[in-house]
Amino acid sequence: MRLLSALVFSLLATTQVAADEAALIRELAPAINPTAVSEAVSAMKCAQKNGVGEQASRLAIIDYTIPSRNHRLWVLDLENRELLFEEYVAHGQGSGEDIPNMFSNRNGSHQTSLGLFLTDETYEGGNGYSLRLQGLSMGFNESAMERLIVMHGAPYVNPTAAAKMGRLGRSWGCPAVRTEVAQPMIDTLKYGQFIYAYGPGTASLSTCKTENLALASLSPHKAGKS
Repeated sequence: MRLLSALVFSLLATTQVAADEAALIRELAPAINPTAVSEAVSAMKCAQKNGVGEQASRLAIIDYTIPSRNHRLWVLDLENRELLFEEYVAHGQGSGEDIPNMFSNRNGSHQTSLGLFLTDETYEGGNGYSLRLQGLSMGFNESAMERLIVMHGAPYVNPTAAAKMGRLGRSWGCPAVRTEVAQPMIDTLKYGQFIYAYGPGTASLSTCKTENLALASLSPHKAGKS
């Protein structure tokens, strides 16, 4: 009986923490779709419940139902209760024009992947300073490392040009951001923080099922464990 009571208390406490963090995000960034916030927090808490990113204090939310010409990327510091960035972000060439409508986990698709990502290390590559992303959502983004889906800066993420062209320039599936904000944003998110890409079909990620989590390829270091 005591064990059952403890389990119920733990579940209620976890649920309350998630509700509090969702409320905080809505307060800091009221422009974010509440459904995207709820999904992002639920997915993050599920990963942490399974030992991944337990020390994470920052969460980025991307809403791919919003036109690329508008702000649709928010970075939040949950520990210090701050909105750090509200920005533009590109989607993949294969995903559509201004509002993406096709998403894929397949290598070579040049489409954006949805779901929860755990951030990894940074490196200097063909797109400059970049941040590796580990896909945590089975069936949505577990091929992110293989596909080289990374956050990086790109000159085609240009809102002035987008206003004339009708959309931002597009990536090969990476969440590319403006070159001016790439380094500070990446430094804010590197090493074990979370990014959640919201879009069609992601509602299923709100249910915490172990089989929905792509954890097999995570080393203890990547999982955020010492």
